[in-house]
Amino acid sequence: MIRVVLADDQSLVRAGFRALLDAQPDIEVAGEAADGEEALRLVHELRPDVVLMDIRMPGLDGLAATRGVTGDPDLADVKVVMLTTFELDEYVFEAIRSGASGFLVKDTEPDELLRAVRAVVDGDALLSPGVTRRLIAEFAARSKKPAAAGALSELTEREREVMALVGLGLTNEEIARRLVVSPLTAKTHVSRTMVKLGARDRAQLVVLAYESGLVRPGWLG
Repeated sequence: MIRVVLADDQSLVRAGFRALLDAQPDIEVAGEAADGEEALRLVHELRPDVVLMDIRMPGLDGLAATRGVTGDPDLADVKVVMLTTFELDEYVFEAIRSGASGFLVKDTEPDELLRAVRAVVDGDALLSPGVTRRLIAEFAARSKKPAAAGALSELTEREREVMALVGLGLTNEEIARRLVVSPLTAKTHVSRTMVKLGARDRAQLVVLAYESGLVRPGWLG
């Protein structure tokens, strides 16, 4: 059973999400929070699999609460999906840099929300369908100048290639087709790259691909 904590200051939003999630045989809402502080308390108490976290909340906002979750080694298994009203929210990329596994707009289709919850539990990154590679690149460019690529020195040439493709937003299946390997081989390369770089999940691998300069904003491969 996938256990979820909902964190949003709008009770109607929480009620809608709860009704959808609790109707699934493999998902249950373990708790609800109206602000970041309450969300952190519930996460420590309930240890859910996923937190659906609104970016903008009174008091402790979603970004700070996300850093509180992802920065705690005891909560390493808890995944955070950020919720935002606008796809072009200026905080989206910062949220992913803070350790969120992805984000969704609040008016996303029900099936997409359910897929998101299940995907992040499986270790996949999740971005709203409307978020393009150029959007990711734009936020990456705004965040800071690319750092030296020394952090990638432990990667093999193939792992660098795979990381660049992850940075472009390709799935394992798309990477497999591009490199003419099996999806399992592509997944293995992605997993090894994450381990070597200490990336929490696929979303952080995207961030590292840009911040290391391996992928540059505007480059589509």
